[in-house]
Amino acid sequence: MDISISDVVLSVAGHDKGMLFYVIDTDGVYVSLANGKERTVEKPKRKKLKHVRKLPRENSSLAAKIRSGEPLLNSELRRELAKIRQEISVLTKEG
Repeated sequence: MDISISDVVLSVAGHDKGMLFYVIDTDGVYVSLANGKERTVEKPKRKKLKHVRKLPRENSSLAAKIRSGEPLLNSELRRELAKIRQEISVLTKEG
């Protein structure tokens, strides 16, 4: 699965294992990740591709904003990732 800018990923290794992030930038080996709280847009986390897993998501307005290069607010990232976490927790309780 190819990971690109504006994808939502799950960290599978490191001290941030289990956390969700938006991909802000990628160079093919590393991705720059932000979640708006521990890792802000101004200071993203640099992580190897093999340490993250892409979550299947449909395009959102925030993803379009990231791809277009528009300025992002950390609060926007936190709000979107909270919604995604909520959806995942509902799905895991149902299944």
